[in-house]
Amino acid sequence: MPEIKTVRIQESLLAANDDRAAALRERWRKSRTLAVNLLSSPGSGKTSLLEHTLPCLAERARVLVIEGDVETDNDAERIRRVGVEARQITTGGACHLDARMVERAWDESASAARYDYVFVENVGNLVCPASYDLGEHRRVVLLSVPEGEDKPAKYPRAFRDADLLLVTKIDLLPYLDFRVEKARHYALDVQPDLEILATSTRTGQGLDEWVAWLERARSAEYGPG
Repeated sequence: MPEIKTVRIQESLLAANDDRAAALRERWRKSRTLAVNLLSSPGSGKTSLLEHTLPCLAERARVLVIEGDVETDNDAERIRRVGVEARQITTGGACHLDARMVERAWDESASAARYDYVFVENVGNLVCPASYDLGEHRRVVLLSVPEGEDKPAKYPRAFRDADLLLVTKIDLLPYLDFRVEKARHYALDVQPDLEILATSTRTGQGLDEWVAWLERARSAEYGPG
């Protein structure tokens, strides 16, 4: 009988992705670009967050947004309308981005200018994207008030590898049974070092703190300037 071998395809694919992500992270390090990977469920407000904060950030920094969606370039168009460059990745059914896709989108833009920040808005999903390193320096996960406070307990991988949790749409707190402190408890139980900010794009609450967090993150990677 011939020897039977089991090949773990998923592990091999993730290893290849990790190698590509590491190389991309090194490219970003050389250009002093801070890469931020945004993860959330669909409808948590990733694009709205970018629309309301990036024009302020772009007044003093070069910014690129890489948008990931199953179909359409709607989100990229929304970002362009506020004066920030955006590249769209349409996955055609895949539930996540990988480092190869992001590198290709970066190469379409990076020759034109040096960017201080690149934001990768991942496909709306708290499961698949959590397993893929995109070469980012910071991973930010969004949790919106309508989703419920227990998402960190239900989808721990997405929160465990995050640097920052943004609780979004807090203007809806008076109308929904969502306890911010309970969500904080669930999140910190998964990732004790997680930073947490509460935000609303309708009222502007927390948006200045979010921009300040981004600027501190870039300073921590590359120093001032």
